[in-house]
Amino acid sequence: MLLGCACAVKWSGLYFVPAFALLVIFWEVGVRRSAGVRHPWRDALLDELPWLLLAGVLMVGTYLATWSGWLLSDDGYYRLAERYPNTPGLSDTPFLGALKNLFEYHKAAYGFHTTLDDPHKYQSWPWQWLLLGRPVAFYWSGDGSCGAPSCAAEILLLGTPLLWWSFLPALAATAWLGLARRDWRAGAILLCTAAGLLPWFWFALDGRTMFSFYTAPALPFLVLAVVYVLGAIISPAGPPGSASEAPAAAGVEPEAGYDRRLVGTVIAGAYVMLVALCFAYFYPVFVGRLLPYAEWSARMWLDGRWI
Repeated sequence: MLLGCACAVKWSGLYFVPAFALLVIFWEVGVRRSAGVRHPWRDALLDELPWLLLAGVLMVGTYLATWSGWLLSDDGYYRLAERYPNTPGLSDTPFLGALKNLFEYHKAAYGFHTTLDDPHKYQSWPWQWLLLGRPVAFYWSGDGSCGAPSCAAEILLLGTPLLWWSFLPALAATAWLGLARRDWRAGAILLCTAAGLLPWFWFALDGRTMFSFYTAPALPFLVLAVVYVLGAIISPAGPPGSASEAPAAAGVEPEAGYDRRLVGTVIAGAYVMLVALCFAYFYPVFVGRLLPYAEWSARMWLDGRWI
């Protein structure tokens, strides 16, 4: 149901459907292996595929439910064929006609977005997004009184720089830690991040017009990568339930394990505090607060790329 809601908000939620399905299968296979099942892959597929199909039905039903306002009215775009006599494919047949028109609406929207290649001032490419190479400005005004000769107010779709510039190192560290520790949590984070980002690299080959806010669906998993690495800094633990979770079990003196956790906690706490301070510093350009022009300009760290 939540995947259906996600797709209703942004179609790129569809990219997470196969990723989540793979996670379900891998986790179920792992559970069966741990229990000593002779054929874990076969049993997992036989047991879980019907549930995954049911999940797909629920997802589609939830998605259609979000279109109830369009389906139950006569005023929606493409809703009635009689209002669009020059548009082929529409139908006014009861019930099935509405679903057919909804399909035509989706086809038209998809066709528009996949062929959109007009240049735009704030367009950017996927390899720029995590570097904050070209954020989108939603609002700008130089009017008002701020106690300075010139003022500026802007709403800039900019992530907190210190956090966003941590994403790429965090992903690399998550991959390394996941392989070194054989930790499924790292794999889950990386798979979901890939589902949210990699498809856009493919679309970039067609020169499609794209914007930095396309990163939004992947953002929770990017933050989880940072959290995962901070957890590794705080503790030398291995995967959940492994013997290396306890320092004494790994041959480490309790005092040494305590010191490691203390130092790691200080490092992680300092990082989180710096991110919070960075957010507070950029908050005025997140919400359009009026600033002296010099203070606004001081926040444009990448100069023309952020202006």
